[in-house]
Amino acid sequence: MQPQRRRLCGAALRGGLALAGLATLGAAGGCALLVPPVLPRMDTLRLPGPCPGRSDTLVVMLPGAYSRPPEFVEAGFPQALRERGLNADVLIVDSHLGYFSDRSVLRRLRDEVVLPARAQGYRRVWLVGISLGGFGALGYAVRHGSEIDGVLALAPYLGPRRLTQEIEEAGGPRAWRAAGRDTSPPDASDELDRELWRAFTHPASKLPPVHLGYGVDDRFAGAHRRFAELLPAERVRTAPGGHDWPAWRALWQAWLDQGLLADSRCAAAPAA
Repeated sequence: MQPQRRRLCGAALRGGLALAGLATLGAAGGCALLVPPVLPRMDTLRLPGPCPGRSDTLVVMLPGAYSRPPEFVEAGFPQALRERGLNADVLIVDSHLGYFSDRSVLRRLRDEVVLPARAQGYRRVWLVGISLGGFGALGYAVRHGSEIDGVLALAPYLGPRRLTQEIEEAGGPRAWRAAGRDTSPPDASDELDRELWRAFTHPASKLPPVHLGYGVDDRFAGAHRRFAELLPAERVRTAPGGHDWPAWRALWQAWLDQGLLADSRCAAAPAA
């Protein structure tokens, strides 16, 4: 695929098109070639924790729409855990755009990742998602929040532009809900997007701890700021930069330095 076409196809998500419409757009514009096939089981990359003995914590990392699992390694995400003596196993899941397009991603994460992890004896399971992966992690928190211990969403996709504009025009997410605009039309293609905002604006929602981080120049920063209104201030961080790995890496390291996953610390510092 030529870089120019990759950029044009990537604009579909950057422009805020509803997820359910991505497959149709892809087929019409040649972008379907960029959507990897849906497999019987999602591909994963597993990296054990650095300390002797089995870890009781699993960090599940979910990439963005056009990222691949090795990019987490190249960006130093697992290495940051090791450097801080955090004994967490890492499972990077190739939860690519195809699983979002066919709306199977949350079911697949539950059946293939989270429930098996619990059956294997992991006491703590965290989801760390970037961009579209952050959307998936937040969606999992809404629909299956009791099964995980927390979410770190870095620069998450938060719905199509028409939805985020609707929230902005209402005066913010709480005013949007109070005005009754949170209900999805029967034929809405952004059902999960609305469900996500609806759950976080509802005071009775039982959600796991959710942490948000984003670059101040991110193209989705306006939506991120509105979403941040729904979270405790201590669970929101920003960093210089845009929608790219330097900002995400800085945020990941800052969250770890602040104590995220500190209960998984090794008894003694592991060898580098």
